Amino acid sequence: MANRPPVSLPKLSRRSRILLIIAAVIILALLLGARLLDTYVNWLWFGEVGAREVFSTVVLTRIVLFFAIGIFIGGTLALSLWIAYRTRPVFVPVSGADDPLSRYRSAVVGRIRLFGIGIPLITGLIAAATGQGDWQRVQLFLHGTSFGQTDPEFGNDIGFYAFTLPFYQWLLGWLFVATTVSFIAALIAHYLFGGIRLAGRGGQLAGPARVQLAVTAGIFVLLKAVDYFFDRYNLLFSTRNSLFDGATYTDLNAVLPAKLILLCISAICAVAFFVGAFLRNIQLPAIALVLLILSGVLVGAAWPAILEQFSVKPNANQKEALSISRNMAATKDAFGLNNVQYEDYSGTGQASAAQISADSTTVPNIRLLDPNVLAPTFTQRVGRENFYGFPAKLDIDRYTVDGKTQDYIVAAREINTANLTGNQTNWINKHMVYTHGNGFVAAQANTIDRAVSSANSDGGYPIAATSDTQNPTGAGLNPANPSQPGIEVQQPRIYYGELTNDYAIVGGQAGKAPGEYDSATDGDYRYDGAGGVPIDNWFNRLAFAAKYGERNILFSDAISDGSKIMYNRDPRERVQKVAPWLTVDGDPYPAVVDGKIQWIVDGYTTLNNYPYSQSTQLGEATEDSLSGVARQANNNINYIRNSVKATVDAFDGTVTLYSVDDKDPVLKAWESVFPGIVKPSSAISPDLRAHFRYPEDLFKVQRELLARYHVSDPQEFYTTNTFWNVPQDPTQEGGTNLDASGLANQPGYYVLAETPGQTGTTFQLTSSLTALQRQYLAAWMSVSSDPSDYGTIRVLRLPTTAAGNSQVDGPVQVQNKFQSDSRFAQERTLFSNQSVTVIFGNLITLPLEGGFLYVEPVYIQQRNQNSYPQLARVLVSYGSKVGFASTLGDALKQVFGDGANQQATSPTQPSTPTTSTSPPASTTTTPPTTVPPAGSNSAMDKAVADIQAALSQLRAAQQSGDFTAQGQALAALDTASREFEAAQSAPAATTTTSAPPPGG
Repeated sequence: MANRPPVSLPKLSRRSRILLIIAAVIILALLLGARLLDTYVNWLWFGEVGAREVFSTVVLTRIVLFFAIGIFIGGTLALSLWIAYRTRPVFVPVSGADDPLSRYRSAVVGRIRLFGIGIPLITGLIAAATGQGDWQRVQLFLHGTSFGQTDPEFGNDIGFYAFTLPFYQWLLGWLFVATTVSFIAALIAHYLFGGIRLAGRGGQLAGPARVQLAVTAGIFVLLKAVDYFFDRYNLLFSTRNSLFDGATYTDLNAVLPAKLILLCISAICAVAFFVGAFLRNIQLPAIALVLLILSGVLVGAAWPAILEQFSVKPNANQKEALSISRNMAATKDAFGLNNVQYEDYSGTGQASAAQISADSTTVPNIRLLDPNVLAPTFTQRVGRENFYGFPAKLDIDRYTVDGKTQDYIVAAREINTANLTGNQTNWINKHMVYTHGNGFVAAQANTIDRAVSSANSDGGYPIAATSDTQNPTGAGLNPANPSQPGIEVQQPRIYYGELTNDYAIVGGQAGKAPGEYDSATDGDYRYDGAGGVPIDNWFNRLAFAAKYGERNILFSDAISDGSKIMYNRDPRERVQKVAPWLTVDGDPYPAVVDGKIQWIVDGYTTLNNYPYSQSTQLGEATEDSLSGVARQANNNINYIRNSVKATVDAFDGTVTLYSVDDKDPVLKAWESVFPGIVKPSSAISPDLRAHFRYPEDLFKVQRELLARYHVSDPQEFYTTNTFWNVPQDPTQEGGTNLDASGLANQPGYYVLAETPGQTGTTFQLTSSLTALQRQYLAAWMSVSSDPSDYGTIRVLRLPTTAAGNSQVDGPVQVQNKFQSDSRFAQERTLFSNQSVTVIFGNLITLPLEGGFLYVEPVYIQQRNQNSYPQLARVLVSYGSKVGFASTLGDALKQVFGDGANQQATSPTQPSTPTTSTSPPASTTTTPPTTVPPAGSNSAMDKAVADIQAALSQLRAAQQSGDFTAQGQALAALDTASREFEAAQSAPAATTTTSAPPPGG
């Protein structure tokens, strides 16, 4: 046989090689430059928050994994190619005149180093880039701890499934990848070099090719045997039965034995491949392969299917009882549902007016203000300048003011650069002048200023006070004494918040830095806190100019010694970066702790491999009708703990993590990975602990599961007839339509109330639960947020045999009853007005005197861009009775009779109709052009005179273009407005209609 001479390939000139090298360097720089820049910027940021050990640990782990996986995959591929090349036939016969492989063979031989090194290198890089993202799995394996509990089938500690098994399976996966890539590479190489020929009858297989391919296939089958061994443990996460997760009867009695049988067959087949490789007999491996496939079909698939169909399904309630009981126990443990306090509750109590008037815990604290509705109202009434704003959803927290604890609607008045307009949007103003918010705003959740009598009435607004640089004591919360201190804030400036999604450059030298806007009287403030990354050196300026694509950062003279740049300013994002192993709650909230505004962020440790526990889609379970909250990714979890509470200082951005579940094994593992990053629970101050809320996302997940896992008997669980449902939110569009699909769940509501079994008010998160596929009430659950019994879940369970009149209406039925009430229909001038939008607020359910009291505020909003919601009516339901009035007290009287309104909060001022077509704006945002009329009160007369003088001063300043004078005039107008409000609320004052003061 003749050998075809190798075809000579053209050589590259020196100039061509240099150009190729330059092109490669440029491409590499483009690919790596952005990554290196991001790494440096992140390194600076982690240094700012004091968590550089987190950054270094993550990066180092990723680098080690990158090289380890790259070297392993690339090395095994290179070894396979090297063996194939070294054992190629010495003489390669030419199959014909037009041998299609000869030119490719020649090309490879001519550049054997390029192909022999380049292919493994590229493959290794791809594998390394894929595998380095699994750093968490590796770190948990290295630092895993014991749960102190074992699974009921194999007796392994839960920590084996949480930390060890995932790593073994990950490692096994990469071994499969390496073996598969090596086999394919050897197959191609032997075919290219003539070790495998397809010509002739049946083709030809050279001895070296047969040995290498058979050994590689044997290794693959041996790995499959190991895989069958670990697959036994995966049965504890089986989803074979749609009712529950975990090993079913079929899994335990058919699939589990099948795994052991297939393990043995795989080991035998692997030996057959090894023996066949050296005996030069390919029949033995072929027979073994057929045996493996056939046994996999018969033993691994057919037998379990037969057992399931003909034995299990006809007797499922009995056959699956053991598995269901295991699933119930594991799910309750994994989701913290072990210690739920159940109490039977009739729900059909008949309270009298005397009982309602004697209630001093629940009725006085009934919340009328809906934080999901009032953001526009806060923006217009206390937002002041156009560049301040509030999140779409406000928050609820409790504070003790003047010795009285009650819940408040709270929000941080943040900078909102999206609202900048005109010259405010230039680079200096946007990033160096309008840098921060100012003030913590609070309003009593159960109080409004005046009742609304008609669509054009001025009233129905929260009485909000702002604790800012001009009013640090928060005076104004008490209308009877406006000068009384409220919630005192020592540092009200807000540089970090939910609306701050852009970078800010702060600090710097006087005379160079433009000065930051701080208030109407101070536009030359300079940041002096610890937050931010220094940007007063040229290297950092160059880095951030490249990062944001902004040349002004590099060339602006306003950036000087002491200048800092703030970025990653969202509290949720900051916590997520400092603790990448946490799942962060979607609703951070501001709280005043020890005189500082702190964002409190809840963090969860989660797993998806807790044996027998029910798997839950986190995104679906936490989805509801609330807007303005971050939605969770729809990750699959079957274990969750609220193990960490994080705080983010609104002024300097300091991130602090606190352990609130020191026994959580997952948290312990991460504390071993990042020692010192989480402070112990003993470090939590009493003031901070007093503002902890039970987190909403955890509550929604537990509520979803509690609807099924309140059942304790496996037989009852299998029938599902006593399951509950989370009701749809009836206040949303189409929420009362029982046939509508895709409607969001009703959210949980924070309330300050007393539940049965308690001896006082508790700040708690509550929700109704209805019967399965029915709308009547089946249960009511609450979780305490008070430090004394934080996290205690209480469930009021209604009788399951209730029928007819003994059934208690659920939220949808109550909403239908509200809207069909004759008094609601009669208010056509208010609710059928084409210029008015009706907004239904949160429908709160409260247990009261053996029954359930439903309360829902109804808001109206004029149809123009300057209007905002105002509370117009209050709907109340108890039993079969409905109350509908402009105040809570009057609605309670309609339901319970005279005297029932004694404990209900009343508007602080008498109702006063007005002829205006839209609610009045804040005096600071839009100064009034007319002065309120003077009354007989001397203090009011003085305040009116001061307002007149301030208005005259403001007009003169506006005409002259003097911004300093404008700021002074606005400050004087603000002070005069506060004095007028104080005089108006005094007992001797005459009631007049006026624009609300900026502070509330």
